[in-house]
Amino acid sequence: MVTRLSASDASFFRLENSSTPMYVGSLSILRKPRNGLSYETLLATVEQRLPQIPRYRQKVREVKFGLARPVWVDDRDFDITYHVRRSALPSPGSDTQLHDLIARLGSRPLDKSRPLWEMYLVEGLAKNRLAIYTKSHQALVNGMTALEIGHVIADRTQKPPEFGEDIWIPSREPNDRQLLIGALGEWITGPTAQVAAVRSAVNEAVTNTGLLVDLGRRAAEVARTVARGTAPSSPLNTTVSRNRRFSVASASLDEFRRIRARYDCDVNDVVLAVIAGALRNWLMSRGEPVGTTTTVRAMAPMSVYPEDEHDSTGPGQAISEVSPFLVDLPVGESNPVVRLSQIAHATEAQSSATSLVDARTIVTLTGFGPPTLHAMGIRVATSFSARQFNLLITNVPGAQKQMYLAGTKLLESYAVPPLLHDQVLAIGVTSYNGTLYFGINADRDAMSDVDMLPSLLREALDELTEAAQ
Repeated sequence: MVTRLSASDASFFRLENSSTPMYVGSLSILRKPRNGLSYETLLATVEQRLPQIPRYRQKVREVKFGLARPVWVDDRDFDITYHVRRSALPSPGSDTQLHDLIARLGSRPLDKSRPLWEMYLVEGLAKNRLAIYTKSHQALVNGMTALEIGHVIADRTQKPPEFGEDIWIPSREPNDRQLLIGALGEWITGPTAQVAAVRSAVNEAVTNTGLLVDLGRRAAEVARTVARGTAPSSPLNTTVSRNRRFSVASASLDEFRRIRARYDCDVNDVVLAVIAGALRNWLMSRGEPVGTTTTVRAMAPMSVYPEDEHDSTGPGQAISEVSPFLVDLPVGESNPVVRLSQIAHATEAQSSATSLVDARTIVTLTGFGPPTLHAMGIRVATSFSARQFNLLITNVPGAQKQMYLAGTKLLESYAVPPLLHDQVLAIGVTSYNGTLYFGINADRDAMSDVDMLPSLLREALDELTEAAQ
């Protein structure tokens, strides 16, 4: 089946370059079962779920002369073993070695001549663990009609549900002449629409009920965001190289909840305040000037429910909206409680804050929502100029009970967000089973000291915890 890329998907497809590949990544740490998790079992699990995400068997074809947006076409040579791969650490592999591997894999662009995703089963990890790293192109995941693969391979029970036999017959792939004729036909029947399609990168905004989202509210939010102007100067903004560093941190969700209850704010506010505290100490460790009014501006997209849509019944439906939110993190403020208060005030002023999905809320979803929600947050962020903010922070809720992948316990879940143009740091925060997991992706050259951030996040959280007692 031939489907034209939406304007936003086409912009993601063309936006990347060799130093800023546009993907959404996810790292899952699993408890190794007694009899292991074989590559064949993972392969079979993924293959069973592909009917839920049909785009994962499609590739992108460009139209000659750029007369129309590219199209999705079935990959008649689809080979699942190309996309689901094996890797291994020298046993017993350390977390540091795993993070180095993720950084290397994340540095590589996806092959645009094939379906735009990869999955790696990483064996040899110490403490009787396995890892699965997935990477999907941003054009592939819109959160509405197309979900991230990590979303659909997760189960709420150890025994995976039964799936019917998948009989997939790929459609015939059109040749260049047919694509060109189709594009010319669209120009003839709707020239105005085609001009708009070529020039525009508007966001797709259709909910799972098929109704348009309140475009007036969206337009107002975008206008307010654009009006904020250029972000302050920061060492977080410089040329991005082709190489990455990846690090992680984690903390009990209850710690954040206690601070939230003490100061009558939101868990998301506490997360942003902890990141602000860590960035403050990181800047000072570098000898950067940090005055009382110094700020770092973050794009922190907010996951919100569409009105009266607090449930989703299937993997092919919209699970949430994501609203743009620029917040100036007060890294110049030395008092952690004042930092939290300032961030909470900014969040409260956000028009859609009343319907926020935060870590207190369990989203009723089939599968595991965070990979898709992170992708939606990245999608929102890239619709704005990177000059308007210093770094991207996505924070999304996940199931607060045990999940399984291919019948194997999911222990930890980390986002691996992409770096945007001239931004050398991105942080993805995932709430899962009583813990917050921080995935920290950074440029290898510009942030050689990124391994400091996990301990600085811990220090910032301890500061707030002590103040809340």
